[in-house]
Amino acid sequence: MSKPDELLVAIAATVEAERSNQMSLTVVVGGAVITGRLAPEAVWRERVAEVLKDSDRLGPFSAVFSHDSLGNRAARGEAPTHLHFHLARILQGSLGIPETGGMYRVAIRDVSAWTVGDLTYSEQ
Repeated sequence: MSKPDELLVAIAATVEAERSNQMSLTVVVGGAVITGRLAPEAVWRERVAEVLKDSDRLGPFSAVFSHDSLGNRAARGEAPTHLHFHLARILQGSLGIPETGGMYRVAIRDVSAWTVGDLTYSEQ
């Protein structure tokens, strides 16, 4: 989208304000379908930092995610620019990748279609 969908921005702002991770959403970005639950950016960054910290090779990158180098957008009254998915999957045919769910950050302006709720996939 050249101009972010105002309703999608409002959903993201509510997730940030409520610090809730219960909103399920499915989006289409660059032809890929991503489905999962939204998380507030701070919660998402904290979880990514935890995962990286436990890695021998990627541990040094955890510091990038463990603090908000851009400051707190919500505290400054700025609208969210990204969706932060956790427990998310990229749907490819009848498969959900990764099977256990992943962490994805998606620019709201790049979302071409979306729906509330997460899509299930069949393993058959």
